[in-house]
Amino acid sequence: MIKIKKLLTNVVTSRTSFLISLLLFIIIILSFSSPYFLSISNLLEITQFGAVLAIVALGEALIILSGNEGIDLSVGAILSLSGVLFGLAINNGFSMGAAIIITILSGILLGCINGILIAYIGIPPLIGTLGTMYIYSSLALYLTGGTPISGFPQYFRILGQKNTFGIPNQVLFVAIPIFIFTYFIIKRTSFGRKVYLVGTNDVAARLATINTPKVRMALYAYSGFLASIASIIMCSWLMTARADVGNGLELQAVTVSVLGGINIKGGEGNLSGVMLAVLIITITSSGLQIANVNSIWQLAILGFILIFAVLLNQYIVDKKVA
Repeated sequence: MIKIKKLLTNVVTSRTSFLISLLLFIIIILSFSSPYFLSISNLLEITQFGAVLAIVALGEALIILSGNEGIDLSVGAILSLSGVLFGLAINNGFSMGAAIIITILSGILLGCINGILIAYIGIPPLIGTLGTMYIYSSLALYLTGGTPISGFPQYFRILGQKNTFGIPNQVLFVAIPIFIFTYFIIKRTSFGRKVYLVGTNDVAARLATINTPKVRMALYAYSGFLASIASIIMCSWLMTARADVGNGLELQAVTVSVLGGINIKGGEGNLSGVMLAVLIITITSSGLQIANVNSIWQLAILGFILIFAVLLNQYIVDKKVA
């Protein structure tokens, strides 16, 4: 009994071990719920949406990591609005390259607006990004009139609907390179060390001559950039630009970040855990949909996972302190 208890304690206090164990447990349970769950088509669809969530969650994780109650509730709205601008650019005769540049610049701009409101004006992140979420969502609806934008060239499908060596292109050529780049920046550069220091102790960071507003501004801009990249993937996957496509994505991004081990108070966490959490959330959502679980209960389960993740993070922190 002592050995079993020690093993369970090690699994829970090791974020990677816990997430892998939880992932395997969920796969086993959901595989019994439907014979279609482990089908190739369903697994490909999981990875397709997982790529979008992973990209958005990376930006969310960095903002939470920077502390000061950092959060970005506007990422879903930025994704929606950026996608709408992409669709309008294509429909107004812009080339694919120009439309992509417009989309990326718009995402960065929208992220910078968040950064200015929070890092320089001093509006609390929760309030600031909640406000911009409403504004960006309303603007996306206004520009489309609630009607999806289509008419994309057929070759555009290659990014969101095709695969290479059996791996979806958006995973192989976008999500994985972005994760490697982001991981390198956070773990191997002075800017990454600044992010951790700012998240751990804002006052100490300032005494160390770190420009904390500039760091947070950069993170919100990067979050907007990632949301715009995700919007291009979504447009290619759906072959339409919809004003509501990012609805609810902010809740999933926060859940994934916290479940992956990013301390909600900032200063602690690893991006590898975030990627494992993406798999857990996307697989859970897919399995619940296949099992015909009501969407209301799907949201309830997501909320439960978020609360559980926060409690788990607190438990791990207390264990380390003890």
